[in-house]
Amino acid sequence: MQDQIVDLARAGRSTEDLAREFELCAATIHGWIKQAHRDGGRRDDGVTSQEREELRHLRRENRQLRQERDILAKAAAWFAQSDATSSRSSNA
Repeated sequence: MQDQIVDLARAGRSTEDLAREFELCAATIHGWIKQAHRDGGRRDDGVTSQEREELRHLRRENRQLRQERDILAKAAAWFAQSDATSSRSSNA
């Protein structure tokens, strides 16, 4: 529906008319139009939808990598402590 409304606005329909017809807030439609212009290269005052999706993916991947790093650090500490404990008991 978003693409359809943006296309209608590009064809000359007023944002206010579209807002009434589709029962949406005019500001929402303005935002969609601005984003479509960014995605089409006609605006450069923000990130494109593709860049936003890439950021979302990279943030998710970063969060997962941090969790994995934390798990590995805890495992390494546990093994180091376990190794130190077993060395002391075998020396006794």
